[in-house]
Amino acid sequence: MPSNESIIHDIRQKFLDGLVEFTQHAVDRSIIRRISLDEIRQAIASGEVIEEYPDDRYGPSCLVFGYSLEDRPLHVQCSYPDRPLLKVITAYQPDPALWINFRTRRSSNGV
Repeated sequence: MPSNESIIHDIRQKFLDGLVEFTQHAVDRSIIRRISLDEIRQAIASGEVIEEYPDDRYGPSCLVFGYSLEDRPLHVQCSYPDRPLLKVITAYQPDPALWINFRTRRSSNGV
């Protein structure tokens, strides 16, 4: 399996090349959550892969954490970049009650 650095590099390249598609879920949720396409691009550009889902039911994917230029923390779930088009599955602002430094999930007992 490729390294997280290799994955984020390839994801960034797909964005730069315009080889990106958004699921209807990603579009709908981004509108509801008031997350712009520019913010998603910025989060990817500054981001890092924090989780991988190789057995995701719709195909391997990963969670990228990054910041918008307005310093807004964002999580963007997208397919692995080995597809012809990178698929953005969803985007959201992580809840600090659920994440440590927005990178590590808190356990169910709050630690």
